[in-house]
Amino acid sequence: MPIVRRLLESSLYCENPRESHAFYRDVLGLATLFADDRLVALDAGGGTVLLLFRRGASASGVTIPGGWIPPHDGGGRVHLAFAIDPDQLAALERRLQHLGIAVDSRVTWARGGRSIYFRDPEGHSVECASPGVWEVY
Repeated sequence: MPIVRRLLESSLYCENPRESHAFYRDVLGLATLFADDRLVALDAGGGTVLLLFRRGASASGVTIPGGWIPPHDGGGRVHLAFAIDPDQLAALERRLQHLGIAVDSRVTWARGGRSIYFRDPEGHSVECASPGVWEVY
């Protein structure tokens, strides 16, 4: 059986990737790795990448110099979570409040982790969670 080391990429499909790009860059400080009309790739920390695709732009697949990327697309609101140090949760909440971004929910998990949930411009549910959410985190 092959050994999976981690999830490398997560994708969100957006009507307005530029607005979502600005949100993740300005609210969470994610650095831009690549941007064009089809997608924005952001450094999501720990060797992971957040991909923001323009909805429908990859539905037929994409030919690139190194090969062909099979079709993919998505619709509706989805969820993703970012790992955050426990001592950064209060600073994040202050930042969200300063930027006028509503907190949808706060959760304290049985293992001691804490999460803050809010929405990105596309309505996706964004969670920032401290260790103690899962057995592996």
